Amino acid sequence: MAKAKRKSRPRQKAVQRQSAGRRFLAFVASPPVRRVLLVVALVVLLLILRDHVFALFGWGVVIVVIALGLLVWVIRRGQSSDIKHWWNWVMGGICLALAVWGILGVSELGGRIGQGIAGAPGAGAGLRIAGLVVLGVVLIIPGHCWNALKTCGRALASVPRPRRRPRSAVVPVQVSRDEGISREAPPVEAPAVTEVEPHQEEPSPTIAAPAWRSQYEPILTPGGWRLPPIDILDRPVEVKLDKEDIDQRARLIEEALASYGVEARVVQVNTGPTVTQFGVEPGWAKKYKEVREKGRDGTYETRVEEVSRTRVRVEKITSLANDLALALAAPSIRIEAPVPGKPVVGIEVPNTVFGSVSLRSVIESAPYQRLMARTKLAIALGKGAGGEAVAGDLTRMPHLLIAGATGSGKTVCLNSVVCCLLVHNSPDDVKFIMIDPKRVELVTFNGLPHLLAPVVVDSGKAVKALKWLNQEMDSRYREFAQVGARNIEGYNKDRAPGEQMPYLVLIIDELADLMMTAFDEVEHTLCRLAQLSRATGIHLVVATQRPSVDVVTGLIKANFPTRISFAVTSQVDSRTILDLVGAEKLLGRGDMLYMPTETGKPKRLQGNLVSDAEIERLVYFWGNQKQIEVNPVEFDEVDDRAPGGRMASAPDPLLEQAMRLAEEHKHVSASFLQRRLRIGYPRAARLMEALEEAGLADTTQTRQ
Repeated sequence: MAKAKRKSRPRQKAVQRQSAGRRFLAFVASPPVRRVLLVVALVVLLLILRDHVFALFGWGVVIVVIALGLLVWVIRRGQSSDIKHWWNWVMGGICLALAVWGILGVSELGGRIGQGIAGAPGAGAGLRIAGLVVLGVVLIIPGHCWNALKTCGRALASVPRPRRRPRSAVVPVQVSRDEGISREAPPVEAPAVTEVEPHQEEPSPTIAAPAWRSQYEPILTPGGWRLPPIDILDRPVEVKLDKEDIDQRARLIEEALASYGVEARVVQVNTGPTVTQFGVEPGWAKKYKEVREKGRDGTYETRVEEVSRTRVRVEKITSLANDLALALAAPSIRIEAPVPGKPVVGIEVPNTVFGSVSLRSVIESAPYQRLMARTKLAIALGKGAGGEAVAGDLTRMPHLLIAGATGSGKTVCLNSVVCCLLVHNSPDDVKFIMIDPKRVELVTFNGLPHLLAPVVVDSGKAVKALKWLNQEMDSRYREFAQVGARNIEGYNKDRAPGEQMPYLVLIIDELADLMMTAFDEVEHTLCRLAQLSRATGIHLVVATQRPSVDVVTGLIKANFPTRISFAVTSQVDSRTILDLVGAEKLLGRGDMLYMPTETGKPKRLQGNLVSDAEIERLVYFWGNQKQIEVNPVEFDEVDDRAPGGRMASAPDPLLEQAMRLAEEHKHVSASFLQRRLRIGYPRAARLMEALEEAGLADTTQTRQ
C-alpha cells in the first residue's frame, strides 16, 4: 500500500502541473488578455519603428488610430450595414480628416503623407485644403448647402441690371416754308428687341430644379417631423377627347334605342378618364286610337287621339345592352339604372383614348380636402365616370377588401392608399404592418419610419404578425378601460403629442397565399380583428387576386363591408366579391367598382396611378428624417395561446365523471358516454377527445 501511494504521488503532481499549464494557456487565450497583448505588441512595434512611422505619418498617426478604432467598433457592434446608409457622412468625414492632415503637412508635422496631400507649399496647398473642407461639408449637409446656394442665386438675380433702351426710328426733318420752323416728326417705335446681357448674343434656356426639391415652407408636426410637399407627386396630364366623336355617339344611342321602339334622349354627357357616361332620359310609351267624325259637309274625317301615356320602363333600356354595344362598336358597355340622385339612366361607354388619374389630382380636389379636415385617414380612390374625384374615410369603412384578376390594378391601388396616408401623416399618427407573400410589391416601402417592422414576406411569420396585432388590440382595450375612453379619438383627445396612440393599418397584398398556409388561424384572426379593432384605431386593407369562396369566405365578407372589385374573369367572381354582377365587364388598368358601406350599389371609378418614381421619392423623403432609432417589433416572440388568437375554452364540468367512467370500464366510446351521462353526441365526442389527450382512452379501441 505504501509503495502504491508513493508511485501515485508523482502522477498527481504531473497532472496538477499539466492542469496548471492548461489554465495558464486558457487565461492567455481569453479575449480580454488577447486584446491587451495585441495592444502591447502594437505599442512596442510603434516604439521600435517610431522614427520611420513618424517620418511617414507624422502626427497624422493619431488620425489613423482614431479611424481604425471607429472601424473596429462599428464591426464589433454589427452595424456595418449602416455605413451604406450614412455613406455621405463617412465620405465627408474622410475629406475633413485629409484636410486636417494636409494642414499638418504644411506645418511639417504631417509626415510625407501630409506633405503629399498638401502638395507644393503656397497658394496651391491652400486651395487643395479648402477644396477638401468644402467637399466634406457638402457631403455631410447637402440640403443646407443647396438651400444656401439657391439663396445666393436669388440674391444675385434680384440685383438690378442695366437695360438697353430700344432704338426708335426718326423721320427726317421737315421744314415749313411759311413758318420757317423746323419740326421733327413724332418718333415711330421700332419692333421690340429681346433684352440680352452684354456678354451674351442670345438668351440661354434656364433649367429648373425638380419641383419637390425646390424651396418650400416645411409643415412641421408636433413631433418634429416634416410633411412632404405636394410637389413630390407628379403633375396630372389631361387627355382631351374629341367633342364631335362624343356627340356622334350620343346620336347613335338615341337612334339605336328608337330602332327598337324605345323613346329616349341623351340629356347629359359626363366625360371621365376611361369611360363616358351618357345620361339617357326615358321617354313616354303612348297609346293612340282612331276617332272618326262627321264633318259639316257630310264627309267623315279620321283623326288620331292619344289615349294614355306611361314612362318607358327602365328594364327595356337595360335589356338592350348588347344591342347598344353593337351599335357603338364598343367592346362592352355598362348600364347604371338609375344614376343615384339623378332621373336618368347612365350608359357607360369606353373612350377611344384611355386617360390616367394621378394621385395628386385627386388630393388637390375639393372633396378630398373637405374630407381631410375631418379625419386623418382620408384616402384618394380615383375619379368617377363623370370625372368627379372620389375619396374615402378609412376610419368609417372601417376595413377595405380589394379583389381582381392579375394585372387589373390591385397592387397599384394598395400603393395609392399607402402613399396617400404618407403624404399627410407622420409616424406619430399612423403606423403600418405590411405583409407581402409575393416579395416584390411592398418591399419598396422598407425604408419608411412608419413601419413597425420590415415588410413580412414569410407566410409563417405573417400568421405571427396577425397574432401580435390581435394581442395589441386587446392591450389597447385594456388601456381604454383604465382611462375610461371608448375609442382612440377619446383616448388621444387630451394627451400631449408624444403620448398619443397612433393608428395601425395592416396591408396584405395576397390573402390567398395566407389562406393556403393556415386557413383556420388566418380566417379567425382576421375576423376577430375586423369585428373589434375599429375602436382601437386598427384598420385592415386586404387584397387578393382569387376572389373564390375558399379565400373570400362568408365570415370575411360579412366583416369587410367596404369592397373594391377590379376586372374579374367571370360573373361568379363578381358575385363573390360584390354580391352583384358587373365586375366581369370592367376594362382593366385601374377600372374598378367601389362599394362603400353606406350604399348598396357599386360606383364605377378609375383608380389612381402611382408611379415607382413617386414611391421612391416619398420613401427617400421620410427615410432621411429618422430622428430616433426604434427597435422593430419582433413577431417571433408572440405567445402562441390559441389558433387565430382565440382563448382556450374552459374544461367541461362532466370531464371528472367521464374520467371516473374511463377508469372503471375497459372500453369507453362516445356513445357510451352519451348513454351514461345523458348528453348529446357533440359533447360526448369532445369529452372523448379530452380523455384521449389525458391517456385514459385508447384511440384504436374507441374508433372500433
